[in-house]
Amino acid sequence: MCAQFKVSEKAILHGKVTIGEGTTVQENVVLGSAEDGELGIGKDCTIRSGTVIYSGVKIGNNFRSGHNVLIRENSEIGDNVLVGTSSVIDGDCKIGSKVSIQTGVYITRYTMIEDGVFLGPLCVTTNDKYMKYGVTLKGPVIKRGAKIGANSTIMPGITIGQGAIVGAGSVVTKDVPPYKVVMGVPARVVKDAPKEEVVH
Repeated sequence: MCAQFKVSEKAILHGKVTIGEGTTVQENVVLGSAEDGELGIGKDCTIRSGTVIYSGVKIGNNFRSGHNVLIRENSEIGDNVLVGTSSVIDGDCKIGSKVSIQTGVYITRYTMIEDGVFLGPLCVTTNDKYMKYGVTLKGPVIKRGAKIGANSTIMPGITIGQGAIVGAGSVVTKDVPPYKVVMGVPARVVKDAPKEEVVH
């Protein structure tokens, strides 16, 4: 463990935890778990109180968590990522860099999120179409620069195209083409993404 970081005396560390220079870990944070595996946290991160991060997670530099965040095992998070208060990343997820995850977002197991994605408050991703045990789980793929509005639900296995925008409150049941705006229940294409919003 690097000596140039700050960990509250009220934080709990389990197993092998590596913390980068300049990182701050606040009180009542739990890092690592009883399971085997290493937890790696990059440089200049802020882990706010109440956050729980399992072993087997790798987090890049300049990460920020809100309060009471849960990040489960075998997830990988890039640089310059914000995970808002009370959000859950439910394991086996891959999240790119410069991703903004707002308050109360649920990211289901096996979700892939590319660079520059924005997830509005209380978004939900899903990985189980049939809601029963014994089925193959498949989370969504959210491509680079896509934006998901507040309270949207993304169904299992859906791909949100690069630069696409999902309107608030939408239920996305089909793949969203790149650079399109969708909205509604179920979500339908309504127009092209504004030129100033497009990410290449």
